[in-house]
Amino acid sequence: MGTVTIGVSIAVPEPHGSLLQERRAGFGDAAAHGIPTHVTLLPPTELDESELPAVEAHLTEVAAGGRPFPMRLSGTGTFRPLSPVVYVRVVQGAEDCTLLQQRVRDASGPVARELQFPYHPHVTVAHGIDEAAMDRAFEELAGFDAQWPCTGFALYEQGTDGVWRKLREYTFGGSVVPPQAGALRGAGRSSAVS
Repeated sequence: MGTVTIGVSIAVPEPHGSLLQERRAGFGDAAAHGIPTHVTLLPPTELDESELPAVEAHLTEVAAGGRPFPMRLSGTGTFRPLSPVVYVRVVQGAEDCTLLQQRVRDASGPVARELQFPYHPHVTVAHGIDEAAMDRAFEELAGFDAQWPCTGFALYEQGTDGVWRKLREYTFGGSVVPPQAGALRGAGRSSAVS
């Protein structure tokens, strides 16, 4: 058996996921179509293929202990100049994401690892492209807003072609999804300001 590169993330649901992926491609980010729109819980991690069953069992346990929570994305941010990234901000659900990623990376689990930077939940919309395009991404998506109930996460594997593919979804153990804040004000709609 060889090595595989995996990641764990919360998918941004449709129509928001495709919209942000298309916008990312439009800014000139060549990797856009190989990366489903997501909030990272475990960054790309290389391991031996034989370890996958232990990882899947661990993630099943993490999901069983989790409960659905509201997620909301709104506005943009950047990690520049430290890292060449523009992102859409997680303005609701960030604390839940932080706790969840800690459980995924728990020292007693099969994917325990240190992070290169402190964890900051976000949705990347531009990475490693020229500064003018980064500025455009920051400005054009500043009015983006989307919300949904997060009911789980997924395990992904990066193919030799660089494309990330979903291996398995994990649904939280809780059966009740909390109501969205402002549900009567059109929750779930998204907009991108051009």
